[in-house]
Amino acid sequence: MKVVLVQNVSGLGKADEVKEVADGYARNFLFAKNLAVPATSKILSDLAARQAKKTKNAEQDLRDQQATAEKLDGREVFVKEKASESGALYAAVGPQKISEALKKMGFAVNKNKIILKPIKEAGEYKAKIKLGHGLEAEITIVVNLV
Repeated sequence: MKVVLVQNVSGLGKADEVKEVADGYARNFLFAKNLAVPATSKILSDLAARQAKKTKNAEQDLRDQQATAEKLDGREVFVKEKASESGALYAAVGPQKISEALKKMGFAVNKNKIILKPIKEAGEYKAKIKLGHGLEAEITIVVNLV
């Protein structure tokens, strides 16, 4: 019997996959626990439509991520921080502060996507931003003293 999995089933497959299983297994286990539904023509056409929509959304997301990467690549981010007389910053500049500075520039970048070591002195530093779909952008961080 052909079934469409509603949830991930260990040892069988993932949600939205069409599988061929024994009739008894389908009726007594999969259907009873609402893990699968019979693969009727209507359900298969709905599944195809959902997968087409998911593919279209993924393509749109890729285009959006590429546009963001192009806009971010090579951009300079200016951060002003207080420092001691010796030039050491009172607080290190990390991904959180860079994320906030990028947000002010109009880029919503999660701090977990910014790859850099904490900055403890004024100067210019490079940082990578990992975007979805394996895309990366490199920005320059300029730390100035207040």
